[in-house]
Amino acid sequence: MPEPDFLIRLSALLERYLREDNVPGQHLAVLRWQIGEGHALENRDTYPGHVTTSALIVSPDLTQTLLIDHRMLRRWLQPGGHYEPADLFWHSARREAVEETAVADLALHPWHGGEDRPFLIDSHEVPGKASRGEKAHLHHDLQFLFVADPALPLTAQIEEVAAARWHPIGMLAEVSPGAWRRIQML
Repeated sequence: MPEPDFLIRLSALLERYLREDNVPGQHLAVLRWQIGEGHALENRDTYPGHVTTSALIVSPDLTQTLLIDHRMLRRWLQPGGHYEPADLFWHSARREAVEETAVADLALHPWHGGEDRPFLIDSHEVPGKASRGEKAHLHHDLQFLFVADPALPLTAQIEEVAAARWHPIGMLAEVSPGAWRRIQML
């Protein structure tokens, strides 16, 4: 069932992001167009793209990042997934991270000022999945920065995640180059 105020919340979040936090070279025209057209971006069946949320998780000293080995894509990524209804977008990202890694005591990074403000919006193409009848499409990924203790145990969600492990923070340069550049400015 569609969220009645989803596009209003997403539009306000995007406009603030473009005004205050935009990273040069981002390609958000399709997201803006889809919002303007009233697409159901909270629905994973919406094409050419839909909203996902993810968690950029760092250690308190910013030397490590928590990544998952994604079973389908066969690469290390930040935890995340298709948006599921939540009061705040960052709640959706946090839920995905906890579900995929069982990370404990996950806290929104102070950069956010406690607000529902993405650290990065990354629109990128993903391959479809024939078994679900999906074609290649865009994920408009709202990325939020979190802090967690790397000493606490992790458990990968075996359905989608082959492993969950802490890596040196520089690995983010491969996973989310825009987030890596922003983290270096903290």
